Amino acid sequence: MPVKIGLFSALYGHLPLQEVLAKMAAQGLQAIEIGVGAYPGQSHINPDELLGSADARDRFLGQIRDHGLTISALSVHGNPIHPNKEIAQAHHNAFIRGVKLASALGIPVVNGFSGCPGDHPGAVNPNWVTCAWPDEYRDILEWQWNEVVIPYWTAQSHVLNEHNVNFAIEMHPGFVVYNNETLLRLRNSTGEHGHRIGANFDPSHLWWQGIDPLLAVRELGEAGAIFHVHAKDTLIDPHNSGRNGNLDTKSYGDHLGRSWAFRSVGYGHDAKWWNDFVSMLRKVGYDYVLSIEHEDGLMTSDEGLAKAVALLKQVVIQDPAGPMFWARD
Repeated sequence: MPVKIGLFSALYGHLPLQEVLAKMAAQGLQAIEIGVGAYPGQSHINPDELLGSADARDRFLGQIRDHGLTISALSVHGNPIHPNKEIAQAHHNAFIRGVKLASALGIPVVNGFSGCPGDHPGAVNPNWVTCAWPDEYRDILEWQWNEVVIPYWTAQSHVLNEHNVNFAIEMHPGFVVYNNETLLRLRNSTGEHGHRIGANFDPSHLWWQGIDPLLAVRELGEAGAIFHVHAKDTLIDPHNSGRNGNLDTKSYGDHLGRSWAFRSVGYGHDAKWWNDFVSMLRKVGYDYVLSIEHEDGLMTSDEGLAKAVALLKQVVIQDPAGPMFWARD
């Protein structure tokens, strides 16, 4: 099927769903990704209401169809293995609710994070390990994976398989899955239903880690592990990056001081790069949705969305007669 250009609706979390859908239709968008709990919240729908009523689900899907849209994914970006048990339970409940709702609505994908535990059973905050020495850091990492991460996601892979839903992890620093290696480790360590775990591929978090998203797409695509794609750009500031590197904890609002910043599509990498990106996606067989995630602090929501849509329409050709999408030469 031809690729669709969509939007992660968290951009307009302050607006009623009807207004969001109207804005999307006016831009010629074709798919919506909706938050149903954890960090994105659930501003546009009530998951419990939809789960409890087939009529409510029919009305909701009709509202989406009336604007010429489909739903690409439900988003439950949270930390269900947080050492704070209340946070972990709340995010786990949101994940389970999201999976059940996706199944009830016929949506194949739930997006989210892998989460990150603490560094021991009594921890109160997550501990993201990024270095191999002193040795205790590697000990922490092995404890996290063997005692928390793999057991939790092995259990959830059975839930996913039961409901015929895939979980697409956004590889995100701060969580145990942040690159190809960690994603594939989780996918390959969770037993017979590990194939239900894959990627919501977002290049924006990869650039500043020094990862080439085109190479990453190729590897994950060949493994059949790309379930959903975010379209979001990142700009590396050569002055600040050259002085301080890219491990940057300053506020996203510090536009002059940060080493890197999220930008609207086309403001970190040009149309040629995005052309190569969609071409590589096609080569590995991805033909689903490019979901725009706008987090550019230098543009309004409407401006950032319009610019991202304009560029993606330049580099993506819809071919109604063919099974795939084509990147312009």
